[in-house]
Amino acid sequence: MTTTIVIQQPPPTQVVEVMNPREWSTGLFDCLGDLKTCCFAYWCFPCFACKTSKDYGEHLCLPLLDYFGWCVPPITLAMRVSMRHRYGIDGSLPNDCVLSSFCPVCIWCQMAREIEKRNAPVMIAAKTA
Repeated sequence: MTTTIVIQQPPPTQVVEVMNPREWSTGLFDCLGDLKTCCFAYWCFPCFACKTSKDYGEHLCLPLLDYFGWCVPPITLAMRVSMRHRYGIDGSLPNDCVLSSFCPVCIWCQMAREIEKRNAPVMIAAKTA
């Protein structure tokens, strides 16, 4: 004869970092807070942009099409606008256009940090009695 033992555990609680979902989790020039990402972007920007694109769920080589853009890098602009819409971040197309034209490395670093923060695993902490 077998005996079944049922152990009832308290339900887990969810620990979530509180941030305003309508804003970027980091500023455009917050590279010093994440030197690894900043250095990767600075020393090998095409590789960094491709990795970030893949992490976002897009094609790995998509950012390479920016080199065929004329004045505004089209993929950088499209990725930033897409990310704002996906995560519900406030902003405007003219602002994204200007930033994409003059600060592409900073924009890609900010997008990489945003992907990392938004896709971070949720920590579950068990309540002890």
